[in-house]
Amino acid sequence: MKILTKKIGILSLALTMSLSSCKEDFLQAIPELDLSDATVFSTPARVESQVIGLYGSAKAGSLFGGRYLIYNDIRAEEFVNRTTNSVTGYSTYQGNQDPSDTYIAGFWNQGYLTINRINLFLEGLAANPNAVSATQAASYAGEAKFLRALTYFSLVQFFAKPYALDNGASPGLPLRLKGETTSANNSLPRSTVAQVYEQVLKDLNEAEAGLPDTYGTPLLRTTRAHKNTAIALKTRVLLAKKDYAGVISEANKIVSASAPFKSPNRVAHELQADVVSVFRAPYTTSESILSFPMAETNAPGTQNQLGYYFNAGNVEYFINTGPTGIYSNPQFRATDDRKAKLMVASTAVAAFPSSTKFSGVSPYIDFVPNIRYAEVLLNLAEAEAEAGSQDRALAILNAVHRRSDAGYDFGTLDKAGLIKAILTERRIELFAEGFRTNDIVRRAEPINSFGAGALIQPTETRYIFGIPLSETQTNPGIGN
Repeated sequence: MKILTKKIGILSLALTMSLSSCKEDFLQAIPELDLSDATVFSTPARVESQVIGLYGSAKAGSLFGGRYLIYNDIRAEEFVNRTTNSVTGYSTYQGNQDPSDTYIAGFWNQGYLTINRINLFLEGLAANPNAVSATQAASYAGEAKFLRALTYFSLVQFFAKPYALDNGASPGLPLRLKGETTSANNSLPRSTVAQVYEQVLKDLNEAEAGLPDTYGTPLLRTTRAHKNTAIALKTRVLLAKKDYAGVISEANKIVSASAPFKSPNRVAHELQADVVSVFRAPYTTSESILSFPMAETNAPGTQNQLGYYFNAGNVEYFINTGPTGIYSNPQFRATDDRKAKLMVASTAVAAFPSSTKFSGVSPYIDFVPNIRYAEVLLNLAEAEAEAGSQDRALAILNAVHRRSDAGYDFGTLDKAGLIKAILTERRIELFAEGFRTNDIVRRAEPINSFGAGALIQPTETRYIFGIPLSETQTNPGIGN
């Protein structure tokens, strides 16, 4: 872990955006960069600026603004590399990434930098009880804990064996829950995967309790965490634990019992009639539960942008149209809007299609989706199919699929067929949104790596990312 400055202002504010709760121009706002420890909690505006700084750290191109999604998508079978460019994840695509990979180290470092900023903020908020009202303090703490949970959960998916292999007994991550300003406490062993999950769910439960029901504008409702955001992420985490009853219990808080499936509580989340609208400006439909906003003043950065990889930019990766890719799957018909409207012939390689979910051109300021209501519905459908009502699971599956392909008929499905159809639907619906490899790994299945030309088994070292060399060199307690 890197040595961090003692100036909390720099830790929390020297980021890419700042806002006032009553304004929507925060994407272009200039943050305060150099505030002393004594002043960062001196006014409500400065406290809120720190909260927004946490989102800014999380949405960095090396983390949730780009690389997290990209690495998840290029490791499996959905994309074919075009350029053999080492800078754009080629070693990950080939399945031969190693602990010396500086780009994966950048992902790790940005994750832990974000976690440390969150820890420092939570400690400072607790030490300054009069900085804002108790209700506002609980809301801000909820946002911070939500982001910490999201970051830890995302890191543990990459750098540790899946929970499903041994109920979380494998080595997980160093759980850093105290803010650090020096390297004095760098030595910290890895907690188990189960312990990391326990902390993630603890943070999310506490976040749900403190977060507001919603915000006053669609932009803030989409880009800042509220109660439904925490609930939605819990369905993802619990699904990775194979806690299907837990998924159903949490999802039922924001999904109606029957069709049309929509949230009956707080924010009225629902599928949009046109899936394309979810990925176009202003990016604030009620289907979008959490997205990371971008603007010209804070784009994801060179070679982190989703459009650069998958569409209008360099098209580093085009869509695999072969038998292993979802493109040719019979469940994904040519008339499906997700194919007809969100996949086009590549301008770089005309013979192959590319994804147009992220359709912007340089500087690539499409909002980056992190949680959509469609995912929550599919999380619930999978849990119902595994351990609940198969009728409800099929009804939800139909709702998601027929939004884009109204005439499709799944026919009669047994339990195994229903689960397979739901998992296939995830590949279609969540394509290029950073889910593919995690959906394989969370079920402890082999990764069908197009780049490696092989099935990568859960027993292989390369099944997960190795702890970066930069961490093992500075943290003697981490072990193997």
